[in-house]
Amino acid sequence: MTPQRWDIFCEVIDNFGDIGVCWRLSADLAARGVQVRLWVDDPAALAWMAPQGCPGVEVRHWAPPLAVDKLEPSDVWVEAFGCTIAPEFVAACAHHISANGLKPLWINLEYLSAESYVERCHALPSLVRDGPAKGRQKWFFYPGFTTRTGGLLREADMALRQADFDAQAWLRSQGIPDRQMGEQIVSLFCYEPPALAALLEQLAGAENPTRLLVTAGRATQAVQTALINKKWLQRPFHQREKLSISYMPALSQRDFDHLLWASDCNLVRGEDSLVRAIWAGKPFVWQIYPQFDSAHHAKLEAFLDRAEAPASLRQFHRAWNGLGTSTLPPLALEDWGHCAQVLRTRLVQQPDLVTQLLQFRPETG
Repeated sequence: MTPQRWDIFCEVIDNFGDIGVCWRLSADLAARGVQVRLWVDDPAALAWMAPQGCPGVEVRHWAPPLAVDKLEPSDVWVEAFGCTIAPEFVAACAHHISANGLKPLWINLEYLSAESYVERCHALPSLVRDGPAKGRQKWFFYPGFTTRTGGLLREADMALRQADFDAQAWLRSQGIPDRQMGEQIVSLFCYEPPALAALLEQLAGAENPTRLLVTAGRATQAVQTALINKKWLQRPFHQREKLSISYMPALSQRDFDHLLWASDCNLVRGEDSLVRAIWAGKPFVWQIYPQFDSAHHAKLEAFLDRAEAPASLRQFHRAWNGLGTSTLPPLALEDWGHCAQVLRTRLVQQPDLVTQLLQFRPETG
């Protein structure tokens, strides 16, 4: 029997990846008949990320103390990305457990990684050592790229939506001019990549024209800063020669998918958009979230190995992420596209994250 009510807890750190993943997870669960309470400490991004909301998903502001009186007990608790469930929630539910014998499944949902430790740690228990739930078990659940991990978020209707997608109509709806002869479309969702100025110079000097679709926020700020520092680059943009730039508004998650589907190459950042770029099946480059101890270097290399990335794509990733002294090679969309298609084909054959979560049946403690 499928657990019918889930509580998902999310703390927004400093970007939109955490809430982005948690919203997609919540909406996907709801589409499969689950009632979800999504507790988030900063829900503001949902106003543009998911303006229509989702039937079956109730967003609750995670601000202490939680209003837990008369809270209907749930079947599954999810701590996303290392957050800790509010103690008053645990205490209230501990009362239900002692009164009714209810033992919800307690999942610690981890970050996505292609590193080998993920297979070792996926589905391992973790004993709760103090507090009102002392003696209970949590279970680590790792998203990943192999059959020995929790898989990736992938909605059941994604393939159908992609098949029905009209790229030209969507681009026109966003005010993007029709393609010039031979023009390629590249989307840009990034932090502040060290090689951004080099990419702009490369595209401005390329033989074929490029339309760069720049997402709102840090990507727009990064490009505009690069242009200020490279004033000579601005002339061709305004003359619509070689490189044209369109700044996009804040896009809902659904329209962000459309952006990736409509582009010939996607430069993405973080965890959620990496997965979406994989499902888009187009050539893509990933800017990984930088960590202070450089742990992201190994994480990036592990992903490139898992993707069986060709040499030019590896070099581009290293330069784009500021690893070593690599110079930025030119876009090689044909080779990168083949790699992206092979990766997508392999991953789409694996059970998705929500399917695996719904089927997860450890012995609860």
